[in-house]
Amino acid sequence: MAANPLNKLLRPRLPSAAAGIETDAAAVVQLDRSRSGFVVRRAASVRLAEGLIEPSFENQNISDPTELARALAELATGAGLLKQRKWSVCLPEASTRAAILTIEGPTTSRRELEEVFQWKVERSFGAPVSALRLAREQLPQDAKRQTRFLVNALHRDVLAGYEAVLDALGWHVGLILPRHAGESQWLRNGHQGDSLLLTAHDEGFTAVLLRGGSLLALRSVFCEAAECDDELHRFLLFYRDRASSGVESPQIDRLLVIGDQLDKRRVAEIANEALGVRLKPMSAADVGLVVPAGEMDFDAIAAPAGLARMAW
Repeated sequence: MAANPLNKLLRPRLPSAAAGIETDAAAVVQLDRSRSGFVVRRAASVRLAEGLIEPSFENQNISDPTELARALAELATGAGLLKQRKWSVCLPEASTRAAILTIEGPTTSRRELEEVFQWKVERSFGAPVSALRLAREQLPQDAKRQTRFLVNALHRDVLAGYEAVLDALGWHVGLILPRHAGESQWLRNGHQGDSLLLTAHDEGFTAVLLRGGSLLALRSVFCEAAECDDELHRFLLFYRDRASSGVESPQIDRLLVIGDQLDKRRVAEIANEALGVRLKPMSAADVGLVVPAGEMDFDAIAAPAGLARMAW
């Protein structure tokens, strides 16, 4: 069947190059598609000066925009992507907020739905809608047939700081998402079971639970490092007791852990304690990404590579 020519207008193709910005590092990736998955074509990472990026949902993140622009320009040059103009970008977890918003009960009109949605946003993120840049995705209805949305929020003032740096580089960025949104793309590959992403950072971790490639639950946990084990155990008990309701013999059978702040072996032990399942954290090869040996750590590029993967 011939492709619909309107698809290019209604669903423009995303770039195969993406950048990831973290508290202490940045990375750029360009992917190619292969028969078995994806191949890193070009990639590079760089350490950022201490204090250059201080992730915050409400306050400016960048202490020296000129220095960040210089670091990103050198990074792109080192990766052979100096002439690349179209990019996707993922930002630190603590710079963004994400939540699943449920609209309880029926709404009589689209206007009423929008009013309820905005009220939910302001209650969840603690800021008026006018102060936020929102990205929302409508999810399948829950067991009670209630309307659900995945919402990613970013303060406009915080976003403006990043956009000023990207504009100075001449980058045209069509997609800006939190780090976990990029990493979760590696679990959206047609698998029919339950998959869990844990993305760790200095302020805690984000847990993303997928069922058959569709988002089932999401929780951002801000805690001290010593509290992560207990918080993860609570989340897995939530999955066992609530997210698995109505499903015969539900079981997480894929686990992706990104970030040095979580010990992968300990995470697997906690999953076994809470759920009675033995899981081996997935590697780049397990998710279908070929990384040239010795050139790049998967954790450093998983988020931007996940956004680059969305080009296909």
